[in-house]
Amino acid sequence: MNSIAYPIQMDLTPIFGIACLVLLAGIGIVFYFFIGKSEELRDLKSAYEKIMRSFHELDEQAKLIVKTDLELNKAQEELDRRLKGLGTLQKLARNMRTSLDENEAFQRISPELMTELGFSRTLAAISTEHGILLSKTVISFNQKQAEDALRELEKKPDILNVLKKGQIFSSLSSPHQIRTTITNLFETEHFILAPLLTQKGLIGFILTGNRYNAPAVTEGDEELIGILASQLAQTIENAQLFEQVYRSTQMLETKVNERTKELSLALKEVETISQKKSEFISAVSHELRTPLTSIKGYASILMTGKIGDIPEAVKERLGKINLHSDNLVKLINDLLDIARIESGRVEMKTALHSIKPMLNNIADLLTPQLSTKDLILRIQVQADAPDIEFDTSQVERVFINLISNAIKFTLPGGIITLNAIPQWDKNILLCEVADTGIGIKKEDVARVFDEFYRVDNQINMTVKGTGLGLALAKNIVEAHDGRIWVSSELGVGTTFHFTLPFKHINKELPNPS
Repeated sequence: MNSIAYPIQMDLTPIFGIACLVLLAGIGIVFYFFIGKSEELRDLKSAYEKIMRSFHELDEQAKLIVKTDLELNKAQEELDRRLKGLGTLQKLARNMRTSLDENEAFQRISPELMTELGFSRTLAAISTEHGILLSKTVISFNQKQAEDALRELEKKPDILNVLKKGQIFSSLSSPHQIRTTITNLFETEHFILAPLLTQKGLIGFILTGNRYNAPAVTEGDEELIGILASQLAQTIENAQLFEQVYRSTQMLETKVNERTKELSLALKEVETISQKKSEFISAVSHELRTPLTSIKGYASILMTGKIGDIPEAVKERLGKINLHSDNLVKLINDLLDIARIESGRVEMKTALHSIKPMLNNIADLLTPQLSTKDLILRIQVQADAPDIEFDTSQVERVFINLISNAIKFTLPGGIITLNAIPQWDKNILLCEVADTGIGIKKEDVARVFDEFYRVDNQINMTVKGTGLGLALAKNIVEAHDGRIWVSSELGVGTTFHFTLPFKHINKELPNPS
């Protein structure tokens, strides 16, 4: 049996699809692989760039650190230099404070000190009233070079005028022209020129610096030399003031000695005149006493009628003669007493007395005068007032004169008060005679104790007086080592105060507390 072969037809679509899927998968795998590598490369590149940036930043920071370190080292060196300079200036200031001599102040600026400040050349000068510069400190300059430079600087008003304003010139900050001028004048390449200023203005300058091949000056150097110039100027000013005060003191001492000699001579002359006055008053008073006694005696005899009857008119006039004779006798006695006390010829017969009984006696004695003017007299003596040592008759005269004075100048109905106040802390008894009278003008208060001085008022015009009562009271108080003064208000009253010291006290003093 013959077989017949039939071709087999296969469907390749699924296989192709699978192949395509495999191919696509492979392509996807390859594509994914390449994409992953590209991402990794980008990440690596980004990391690299970041590392490079960090490296550059670290490099810049390292450079900045190095630069900062260098600047800090430089600042530290400058600071150390300033501290050293300030220490040097402090030592100089201590030395200068002990000097009151201008030349000695300049001598304190030594080569060693300026070397410590870092300068080898120094020239300090002062200006006279006529504008001439005189060298005072010269270091590393010969004298002729210094003088020549100063003469040339005197011709540079532009520089001097700026110095007067307190400005400092230096090779660091001065304009080129000024820097060149100063460099040529002083042959100093690196310099600082500082003014010496006082209250009077510019009195000089100080120049410091180095010649060549030396470090340039710094702002710190300018500051240090400015401080040095200020210290030097202050020391010079103090020295000048001390010199002025010393000269003034010497002149004053000379004048005081001259015036003292003149016053001594004048005092001797016054004492001589006073002695002659006292002698004259004594002589005249004694000479007047005899005729006055005769006049008073004859007037009294005539008034009694022993020689014969006399008319009333004559008797009246004889009475006036007798009254005026009494006044003259009182005046002569007061003059004699003042002259004796002033010359020391009256010895105070002192003894221990209580002040109150004496005041009561005086009140009894003056009662008629007080009654006539309707005046009230009050005596106020503190209970603890001690017995003190005084001449009773003389102190009575003081009180009588002061009370009589108060009676005279107190209007009817007024009050006169006597006070005796012990002041234990001063060992004195303060006595006061106060009235409610017419008072004393301020211009008269200072003269009431002068001999023969009478206050110009209406009462003194009508009531006669010698002007010796207060002068006598003053002499008696001072003879007892006391003091007398007056306080008064016009139209209100007057108080006379005087003191008597506790020379001996016969009872226990109270406790002031």
